[in-house]
Amino acid sequence: MKELPISDPRTNDRIRVPEVRLVGPSGEQVGVVKIEVALRLAQEADLDLVEVAPNSKPPVAKIMDYGKFKYEEAQKAKEARRNQANTILKEVRFRLKIDKHDYETKRKRAEGFLQGGDKVKAMILFRGREQSRPDQGVRLLQKFAEDVAEFGSVESTPTIDGRNMVMVIGPHKTKATAKAEADARRAASKPARSRSEATEEPGDTTHSKEEEKDA
Repeated sequence: MKELPISDPRTNDRIRVPEVRLVGPSGEQVGVVKIEVALRLAQEADLDLVEVAPNSKPPVAKIMDYGKFKYEEAQKAKEARRNQANTILKEVRFRLKIDKHDYETKRKRAEGFLQGGDKVKAMILFRGREQSRPDQGVRLLQKFAEDVAEFGSVESTPTIDGRNMVMVIGPHKTKATAKAEADARRAASKPARSRSEATEEPGDTTHSKEEEKDA
């Protein structure tokens, strides 16, 4: 939840308040209950009681698998750092009065950058009196964004930067990235399944092997 602080929240017996506004494991609103009731419900579900909004009145607590939650949050932070480190900002420059051939060359170059997973900084270089016509610059950048929309979307709308106008376009998630994220989510969910669906796993494995033989 958004209200969850980065530092470790209070969990289970460390939550020392008389009552909490309880959220169930599936996100359902249980309502205000005594802390003893909330702890009992969490224990019966073989899960943890986590205080996610300590400053609310009463504090909000959620029943969840806290170990799994911490692992997933760590994976998200790791992925965000990796994406930030691997993403390079490529620059594509325009003149306000750009000819069609030059424009197409810039567009194809930008599409290549986006397909490679890099962000594109589209920049219009104003000369002389062109600075008095920023609306034309906005229209050109908007057209450019529409033309490369298959490969990326606007992250920063057109803004004036000195004598220039800039806009940033970020790449869409590639199929490989989407697959990697899906694999990570499946890996993160394995501990929960092993506890509640352990009897189903052997059957699933056998079925997979049979499919491999058929293939």
